[in-house]
Amino acid sequence: MSIWRRISDFITSTAIDAFSSIIEAVRTTFEGDPETRRRVAFSIAMIALSAKMAKADGIVTQAEVNAFHEIFHVPPQYQEQVTSLYNLAKQDVAGYEAYATQLSGLCGTGKPNCKMLEDILDGLFHIAKADGALHDKELVFLGTVAEIFQLDEEQFDRILARHVGLGQTDPYRVLGLSHGVSFEEARKQYRALVRENHPDVLIARGVPEEFIAIANQRIAAINAAWDRVEKDLKAYERV
Repeated sequence: MSIWRRISDFITSTAIDAFSSIIEAVRTTFEGDPETRRRVAFSIAMIALSAKMAKADGIVTQAEVNAFHEIFHVPPQYQEQVTSLYNLAKQDVAGYEAYATQLSGLCGTGKPNCKMLEDILDGLFHIAKADGALHDKELVFLGTVAEIFQLDEEQFDRILARHVGLGQTDPYRVLGLSHGVSFEEARKQYRALVRENHPDVLIARGVPEEFIAIANQRIAAINAAWDRVEKDLKAYERV
């Protein structure tokens, strides 16, 4: 059963008067099915925080809407339910900090700083940059979400570097490497990142298949960064 069918059935069968109550409903409704709970929680997190972030700079652009649909291919029969969730999140009086705090407890492993939370932040970066720039208020939003998710500065910088720079980004930051690292250490880190971000691994930790487009973009950024680092380190070794 697709994640959108799951979400549609969940919304239809659950009495909800505020978006903040949805997160707790996910926890209880899917308590006996942790895999589905992770997938539904991830999808609802992206819908909720995307809606809140769209309001961060006061303007919801068509580019941001398009970016959402690039990574979330919602079948026509479920568009109405997803749109209603998005609109409810925008209207709910609860701030995004409250959502992020609740969502951190729905992490796939149930532990702080799990990888699914990093995936959520990565998706938010993708949407935020869609209009060609990351605005100051959006960066504050993203930084606050990262803090609530207990992601450290290195993790945040690595995600930021993948999304910002348009070719000028330091490839060492993308890979989480320090300048002066040995070739073997750099290659080890690169291979670990590729394994860690393989689409099958993301699905296993709760990222819906419908979201894998962002995983492919992440791998592309990692590979591009490694190409530059590899050339740099090999050139240094020949000196």
